[in-house]
Amino acid sequence: MNPDPIAMFAQYNQWANRLIYDAVAALPEGTATEKRATTFGSIERTLGHCCAVGLIFQAHLEGRPHGFTARNMAPQIAFEELSRSQQEVDAWCVALADATPADVLGEVVEFSFLDGGAGAMTRMEMLLHVINHNSYHRGFVVDSLKQMSVSPPVTDLPVFLRDAYRRRD
Repeated sequence: MNPDPIAMFAQYNQWANRLIYDAVAALPEGTATEKRATTFGSIERTLGHCCAVGLIFQAHLEGRPHGFTARNMAPQIAFEELSRSQQEVDAWCVALADATPADVLGEVVEFSFLDGGAGAMTRMEMLLHVINHNSYHRGFVVDSLKQMSVSPPVTDLPVFLRDAYRRRD
């Protein structure tokens, strides 16, 4: 187990995303795409937004174009493909956090925002942004589940530490 906090947060993000995706996959067919009073209009579009942002910042960190013109999966892809894509981004973030020395994580990477504005963040800031962004929007999904009287999974950090992180040794 890597005691580095960034590695732990990347693993937490992966764990929490998996729980949320599993909960959404268990919903009756069509429920995740139903219109809801939420920023992105549905559970699936909220998850698509998170995945798109992860892919965008992965591309920034790899120094390559990402091909996105908006912060969502457009066109919206099938849930199974979205889930697979999110798993790949999460695994990539965990590997990056585990294998990248602190001095490299501290390097500043310049990039362009989707609106064309110039951006610059350290590699660690980018990774933390993706993790924090996912946490924020998982809350949207949890709220949608609660509005449907569905008990959402508990994705709190202390539960991850107890149930998953410390059991890896």
